[in-house]
Amino acid sequence: MSRRDVIILKKVISEIDIGAKLLGDTSLENFTNDELLKRELCITVINIGELIKNITEDTRNRYNNIPWKAIAGMRDLTAHKYQTLRMEDLYNTARYDFPELKGLLKDVLNELDI
Repeated sequence: MSRRDVIILKKVISEIDIGAKLLGDTSLENFTNDELLKRELCITVINIGELIKNITEDTRNRYNNIPWKAIAGMRDLTAHKYQTLRMEDLYNTARYDFPELKGLLKDVLNELDI
């Protein structure tokens, strides 16, 4: 794996941590009523997707258990379809998918002994 990919993966983990801090223990109901939090979390999803889009094809193929395409797709939906984006999907992504993705990325870095 390239040094650049390692840096990107670490940045993605950092963005996930930011998303977790933003969301905290906020309920779905409170989240859907907080326009600033929704927009802040959208930026985090967009940042993660942009970073993922820069991962090399070799790394994507080697770690094909990570849903690279879906992550980039969520970024595109968030960036281009914000007004029609289901906020429940955004919330669930941050609440459930982010921690799972973080675990997968940490496994990759641990495998590389980084």
